[in-house]
Amino acid sequence: MLELKAVNLKRAKVDTLVVPVCEDREIHTDKTSKSLNDAAKALAEFKGKKGDVITLFQPAETRITRVVFFGLGNAETLTGESFRAFAGNAVKFCINAGLSTMTIATPSSAELKIDAETLFSTLMEGACLGNHIFDRYKKDKEKAPVKTVVLMATAAQKKAYSGLAKSVAAVCGASVMAREWVTTPSNDKRPEVFAEMIRKAARSAGLKVRIMDDRWLEKQQFGAMLAVGQGSSAKPRLVTVEYAPQGANKTVVLVGKGVTFDSGGINLKPSGSIETMKMDMSGAAAVAGTMLAVARIKPGAKVVGVMPLVENMPSGAAIRPGDIIRSYEGKTIEIGNTDAEGRLILIDAMAWAIKQYKPDTMIDLATLTGACVVALGEKIAGVFSKDPELADAIVASGEKTHERCWQLPLPEDYKELLKNEFADLNNVSSGRWGGAITAALFLSEFVGDTCWAHIDIAGPAWAKKASDYCEAGGTGFGVRLLCDLIGKL
Repeated sequence: MLELKAVNLKRAKVDTLVVPVCEDREIHTDKTSKSLNDAAKALAEFKGKKGDVITLFQPAETRITRVVFFGLGNAETLTGESFRAFAGNAVKFCINAGLSTMTIATPSSAELKIDAETLFSTLMEGACLGNHIFDRYKKDKEKAPVKTVVLMATAAQKKAYSGLAKSVAAVCGASVMAREWVTTPSNDKRPEVFAEMIRKAARSAGLKVRIMDDRWLEKQQFGAMLAVGQGSSAKPRLVTVEYAPQGANKTVVLVGKGVTFDSGGINLKPSGSIETMKMDMSGAAAVAGTMLAVARIKPGAKVVGVMPLVENMPSGAAIRPGDIIRSYEGKTIEIGNTDAEGRLILIDAMAWAIKQYKPDTMIDLATLTGACVVALGEKIAGVFSKDPELADAIVASGEKTHERCWQLPLPEDYKELLKNEFADLNNVSSGRWGGAITAALFLSEFVGDTCWAHIDIAGPAWAKKASDYCEAGGTGFGVRLLCDLIGKL
């Protein structure tokens, strides 16, 4: 889909040329692009302000069918995210217009406060991510993705960034795959089905995959995970995906919460909260997607994805408030609320993964708490870690990829809120406030001295409406962040 190419706009036959334009100054050095920009700005309805869009057809002295100009606003304010958004909107414009090819007039990085590699990579990312249509359940397929996106480049740039398109396509393709899994309805991704989806994709990528069923989980005494799943006729699964390059001297374990539907259990969720709970496996989707990308970008570390998959349902067999269960690690837990189930499946998966793989770094991703959404909103994830370097690295990768994160504290005195009279711990806080913190502190009780971070993605894992380069539904949040992060660990 992506291609870097030297294009002579005077001579080349181009179906659709898309041009980013700033209102305050010229950001292109190509003479033809500059003259086209002048023609667009001569029109009263286009000045290059952010959100301005205008199309010119068959400009003189060229073989271009149409030129679509996108206003970006003031050049001084532009970032890599600005160009992701531009490319995503340009692709969506072409999709809506039924156009199959698109050529981007790449601006000069010298005219911007952005290095050339960042400029090319963010343009590619926006184009890839924006070129996604979730229509598998539609009888009539009204739209089709753009088949080819060409980024104009000099011969030197083409040589310097020849591998960039491949790596961007790998990571963004994996992010889109995660979106697909999240948006898929729960009736088509019960734990055993979702496990097979992951197996098929991972094996195609050349990765080692294992699926452990409920009998194995019982034998291994995954008491917390089994307790969550016991109310559903769909039995739990634990999925592991491994990437193990020769000579790896570090092991990174990624754990993703995979509740394929979260009704809340006996503590049933109300209307307004339950309808989108097919997305409660977004952490597992992000981890599985990251593993697909890892297989192609090939970092030096061993990377393992661990995904506990369950369905949380009410029934005569379901776990009840007041029940006491024993976790894989050995601690007992009284169930204060059956809707605090994600932390229960995570603690068994994490404790087992630590024993099995002895990771140098472990990171879990989970749509864990509504409290984190209250604290940070729907676009920023919460990061919790006792290792400041790891937390800083996660936040930095989030900034780079625009999968934004913010570190929240893990105060020891808040652990008092998890104490229980009859068991080692309660699965919910005895207080009303700080729910994202107490959930993370609960997890911390099961990781020992492992270098660990928890990322609460409850807000950004799901989009209520479409944005510049993402449809409404699953966002694939975490895949691009983790792929950037793994190379730094």
